[in-house]
Amino acid sequence: MSKGKESFALHPILQSSLNNPSSSPSSPSPTSRTNSPRPRTQSSYRTLPIDQESDSDHDDETASFGPGFTPTTATPASIINNTDHHSTTRQGSGSRTASPNMSLGLGGKGLGAVNLGSSSSTSHGYRHSKYRYSDEEDEDEEPLLLHSSTSFGGSSSGSASTHGNGSHQQNKGPSRQRLSAIMDDLKPTKDSKAAKSRTIDFHAPSKEKKRYPPNVTRNTKYSIFSFLPIVLWEQFKFFLNLYFLLVALSQFVPALKIGYIVTYVAPLCFVLAVTIGKEAIDDMKRYRRDQEANSQRYRILTPSGFKMIPSSKIRVGDMIVVNKNQNVPADMVLLRTTEESGACFIRTDQLDGETDWKLRLAVPSCQALPSDEALLDLNASIYADSPHKDIHSFIGNFTKEGDGPGQHMEPLSVDNTLWTNTVVASGNAVGFVIYTGRDTRAVMNTNHPKTKIGLLDSEVNRLSKILCAFTLTLSLAMIALNGFEGLWYIYLFRFLILFSSIIPISLRVNLDMGKTVYAWQIMNDKEIPGTIVRTSTIPEELGRIEYLLSDKTGTLTKNDMELKKLHMGTMSYSVDTMDEISTHLDTAYSQQPSGFNRARGIATAPSHVGGNKARRDISSRVREIVQALALCHNVTPVTEDNGSITYQASSPDEVAIVRWTESVGLTLVFRDINNIHIRNASGDVFEFEVLQIFPFTSETKRMGIIVRDLTTGEITFYEKGADVVMVKIVQYNDWLEEECGNMAREGLRTLVVARKRLSEELYQEFESRYHVAKTSIADRTAAMNTVVNQILEQDLELLGLTGVEDKLQDGVKSTLELLRNAGLKIWMLTGDKIETATCIAISSKLVSRNQSIHQISKLTNALDAQDALDLLRGKKDCCLVIDGESIQLCLDYLREEFIEITVRLPVVVCCRCSPTQKADIARLIKQYTKKRICCIGDGGNDVSMIQQADVGVGIVGKEGRQASLAADFSVNQFSYLTKLLLWHGRNSYKRSAKLSQFVIHRGLIISIMQAVFSAMFYFAPIALYQGMLIVGYTTIYTNAPVFSLVLDQDVSEDIALLYPELYRDLTKGRSLSYKTFFSWLLISVYQGGAIMILSIWLFENQFVNIVSISFTALVLNELLMVALEINTWHRLMIVSEIATLIIYVGSMVFLPTYFDLAFILTKTFVWKVAVITMVSSFPLYVIKMLRRKFAPPSYSKLTG
Repeated sequence: MSKGKESFALHPILQSSLNNPSSSPSSPSPTSRTNSPRPRTQSSYRTLPIDQESDSDHDDETASFGPGFTPTTATPASIINNTDHHSTTRQGSGSRTASPNMSLGLGGKGLGAVNLGSSSSTSHGYRHSKYRYSDEEDEDEEPLLLHSSTSFGGSSSGSASTHGNGSHQQNKGPSRQRLSAIMDDLKPTKDSKAAKSRTIDFHAPSKEKKRYPPNVTRNTKYSIFSFLPIVLWEQFKFFLNLYFLLVALSQFVPALKIGYIVTYVAPLCFVLAVTIGKEAIDDMKRYRRDQEANSQRYRILTPSGFKMIPSSKIRVGDMIVVNKNQNVPADMVLLRTTEESGACFIRTDQLDGETDWKLRLAVPSCQALPSDEALLDLNASIYADSPHKDIHSFIGNFTKEGDGPGQHMEPLSVDNTLWTNTVVASGNAVGFVIYTGRDTRAVMNTNHPKTKIGLLDSEVNRLSKILCAFTLTLSLAMIALNGFEGLWYIYLFRFLILFSSIIPISLRVNLDMGKTVYAWQIMNDKEIPGTIVRTSTIPEELGRIEYLLSDKTGTLTKNDMELKKLHMGTMSYSVDTMDEISTHLDTAYSQQPSGFNRARGIATAPSHVGGNKARRDISSRVREIVQALALCHNVTPVTEDNGSITYQASSPDEVAIVRWTESVGLTLVFRDINNIHIRNASGDVFEFEVLQIFPFTSETKRMGIIVRDLTTGEITFYEKGADVVMVKIVQYNDWLEEECGNMAREGLRTLVVARKRLSEELYQEFESRYHVAKTSIADRTAAMNTVVNQILEQDLELLGLTGVEDKLQDGVKSTLELLRNAGLKIWMLTGDKIETATCIAISSKLVSRNQSIHQISKLTNALDAQDALDLLRGKKDCCLVIDGESIQLCLDYLREEFIEITVRLPVVVCCRCSPTQKADIARLIKQYTKKRICCIGDGGNDVSMIQQADVGVGIVGKEGRQASLAADFSVNQFSYLTKLLLWHGRNSYKRSAKLSQFVIHRGLIISIMQAVFSAMFYFAPIALYQGMLIVGYTTIYTNAPVFSLVLDQDVSEDIALLYPELYRDLTKGRSLSYKTFFSWLLISVYQGGAIMILSIWLFENQFVNIVSISFTALVLNELLMVALEINTWHRLMIVSEIATLIIYVGSMVFLPTYFDLAFILTKTFVWKVAVITMVSSFPLYVIKMLRRKFAPPSYSKLTG
């Protein structure tokens, strides 16, 4: 979905002071039919039924003003036509004149001249025939000005969006405190070390250019010098590794040495080598990607001609040529383009995640030059505001020293910029570099990746501290029972080393190896092809997710619109009956008037002026609404290199409607600033002159266009928009609201289409009054609104209603339902408007049928925010829809209360979110709830959010691979989350939890045996097992069976996916808790004591063989314990059990030092060892059976 462009809006208080300091702004409501004062809505928050909200998603215009520049009349039209921006510019039948300089008088101090004569364009670049101060809701992290005003049928209050339910207050003028707050907002931010506004001369010396950061991409985590220190710190900050380091170092002290040093040092070195190697490889890959980006070569314009330089050598003040389909290497101002119009399209999918193309305009004075080389002859400079994160705003100006006195100055806005990581999509461009390196918008909106630590790793770390305390306690007990005799402190350290196996270093090795297995299983799952595990250290986190934060465009939806329904009151057409529309069109256009000129191939639509609507046949009515849809839009046909034609517009649903008109037989073949050509199925071309365009804004919720049929001269005003505003404009009818509700319930985005025929006299009256209104100084917006409302928006003829569907990703509905049943609370974070996001939330079943929708929008102060949160507090099972401006207000003033209330809701939809806001919300949920969150997205604007999450998932889609490369897990579509979480997440967590506890048990049991042995021999710190036995115990004798637990599964895949409720138990962390830990501790104490005591008692006469007796019983006990813990046998488990037993028995032959074969082969040895093993294991089997009978697990009934 298109998320829209933004700009800073002139605050109503400033506007009031500008226009009339002594009075408050007042203007007629755009949707009212009388010239009544416009109410100003401070905020709106209400509960809506799920079928009420649906709207089209369009982009708004932008406006800008810069400090200290003289306003000009450089309009988009004059830029495209290369006209003199000082002269009056004709646009259609309208005209513009230069506005006088204006400054804002606040306490006698001006804010600088305000650009009232320049309006930035929408992405299609057509003239808007109006001036304006404002835009729709800002997406930036810190809105410069909170209020906005509109120039077409809208007000700063945004009353249309409140549906009449918002609170209305009169603007009583500015107060000193509020003006002070606004002035504070206008101060420049400090986003980087060089975060100051700058004026760069076209001929700046090298020394001046080097003041700014180099244009180097750096995503590596380490440098050559910081690599080892940081990696070692990351390892030894964990208690487990630090403990083993101290134990290993102690073996270099002769008095503390026990056994072979290698048995303590080698495992630690192995763990460190694996970790360091993995980090080195990962960072080397990042380094190579950076080098590839930094070495991309670009042409730079110099006095000696064009030269090729790598992007890392680009400096502020350079003039860079960017070819078509080439990435923009730095933030630049567009000076010239090869397109004659002075405009070019760019793709921004890797910056803001939007797939629609954006229009950018060259500086008029530079575009008018005869060649690129002529830029070097200019004595000019560019002012740019301080670097900041907002990609939708820019304030600057272009200053040129003329031949005469004074300076020639032109304002610059975001429409004149090329940001880093965007791609030039049409023609070649020459840009002037204004920001490089860390000052660029792309870098400032990207967080550097941090090492993610899984929750299970943290839990194991805490348990290790308990084990350490247990080791110390056991050692002290041994010394105390011996009466602290002799060098007891030396004995204490020796006991600590003897019992060090209680905290097994093999735990980290086994867990890391297990994670590798889980990653391999995920990537080789044929049901989720293309899935990549980029962070193999946190697969268990997939089983602990409680909050899912998802992007919308390209993640939940395909960003692929399709018109599904057309309703005309008495007639309705759906997908199955669209062919009837083609038939009606052919019938209507076959009745051509006598004036049709086939020689030129030009036709005009049949005129029905003065005709009675009741007498029109169906074909005429169908032609009228299809023609309206083919004309009333901002779509531009673009011819690709291969000759194919694609449509570009500010939003995909605009393109969808034009594609639909093409499919039924009315094709858009040409569009420029002044003309639109459409062609019917017979090949006849219809030409229309564009007289006025009124773009869609989030305030007006509608767009309009006035066109003149060039053959008949007939003038028509077409308008389409949301039903909530259009119902007040069109003629009375009894079906519109009902049908809008029906379409909204189906998840369709509705647009009401209407028209009004204008006589030449009426249009001239409108044009004259509108020209006066838009050139007025005082209350310009109100005056323009009044003219539009009084002349155009009165009793429009209702043509019909369209229903457009944003196609959902495959399996989204079922996936969201499963995840909701699994207990996940889902947040949708999007840059789209409230209406669009609400519609998708309904159609995707994110909002269940029994949930209401509670909307909070347009909050302007903390008091309104408090009231909204108080109202929300009593609603438990509802979907909250909130806009970015209101979110920022809550985060600034009511952070704790806001997050406390919202995290309890099952569904939250955040609209108009900037990339930084997305990351802030993810961070806030983590900090407040201490729960695990998963963030999923597909665009570059989702990277910061993904990196903030405990688990980041990136989707490879239309918006590129930036999110996929930055994520922990990369998938091809949203529906893969089901299996990733409910199956692989479950297995990874359950297996790692069981593996951790078994490895701890394996170390505890041998330490308990050591303690019993030492106690029976006068508490002497003498090792029971040494050399090969102690090394082999955790490797060849038990490791394979224990590690085979990573193949275990407690439920089948079908049951895990069929009953998502099973996932809820995982989030409680019961598989690895203090309860389970102490249970295994008691098991270890019992088994270790039983084996050792029985070995000494049964083999009292063969005490010399106590080592072989107890060790054999120990190994057999571990093999049996593994078998008891397995839920589902895998063939590798059976192989590991049998192979380990064979290896152990075979090793007895090669270890005569520890095993006396003559004794071992006796029947006495065999039956007594069997008894010891049964005593240590059989009671646990009985307990397990009783527990399954009287306290079965949640899944037992499903698997039984």
